[in-house]
Amino acid sequence: MNSWDDLRTVLEISRSGSLSGAARQLGVSHATVFRRLRNIERRLGVLLFERSPGGYQPTLAGEEMAQAAARVHQEVEGVTRRIQGRDQRLEGVIRVTLTDSLLQGLLMPVFEAFQQRHPAIVLDVSVSNALYDLAARDAEVAIRPSNQPPETLVGRRVGSIRQAIYVARDGDISEPGDITAWIDQGQRPDDAALAAWMEDKVEQAMVRFRCDSLLGRQQAARRGLGAVVLPRYLGDADVGLKQVGDELEALAVDLWLLAHQDMRQVVRIRLFIDFLAESLRARLAPGAADPKRYAKPWYPP
Repeated sequence: MNSWDDLRTVLEISRSGSLSGAARQLGVSHATVFRRLRNIERRLGVLLFERSPGGYQPTLAGEEMAQAAARVHQEVEGVTRRIQGRDQRLEGVIRVTLTDSLLQGLLMPVFEAFQQRHPAIVLDVSVSNALYDLAARDAEVAIRPSNQPPETLVGRRVGSIRQAIYVARDGDISEPGDITAWIDQGQRPDDAALAAWMEDKVEQAMVRFRCDSLLGRQQAARRGLGAVVLPRYLGDADVGLKQVGDELEALAVDLWLLAHQDMRQVVRIRLFIDFLAESLRARLAPGAADPKRYAKPWYPP
């Protein structure tokens, strides 16, 4: 192999199963990846991938090379994190991942206030329901609802997201017993606890609308398509909705600010986490639980 670029090309093709997927990860064109792979195979005199209509499948040689590349990649990323962990500047980029509902319903004004106070720090926000690989530096900070955050990450629990049932404000429903139609998640539910609750509490014949977007379900309820379970930070702020019944205690979930442990000493990351924690605790105060339950600190005192 002539360079790390060669190894990473093989690694990304193996991971994505396609030249176009590898090209996106490498930040180059499809043609460049094709040319690199052809040159690597010509130099080595061995076929690394079997081409088929379904994609690129590694041969035994390709799989061995991809595994070696993954080990090198992990070591390179580890060194990078440790070096970045010594960064003491109050400037630069913080990559943040969170869900669309948290961004629009809770975090946008917090981000605005942070950047007004620290204009030299750029927030690069990725909206996704998947937990990015913080070890591979896909993001530095993840904001996620979870009652069991990954043990490999460090973070702070900033409060409890409470949930309740909401219906259109101009309807005639005043209590849960009046509900005749429900809005549910799509066929691949993101929220397993909500899926279990719906299966236990709601007759499937009463589910009249499904949507895999939480914000989409909120809009559907506003238009009168049925009752929906929403976090209170969304439902209470929506003038087109009203809550019926009490909070659903079984669906309460903790909100965590998470990062890889190697990044916890970066000043701008610590500053950002501290700012978010203070702001979100104030916003989620009605659901705050005993902090002694959460003894794991963000960084040592």
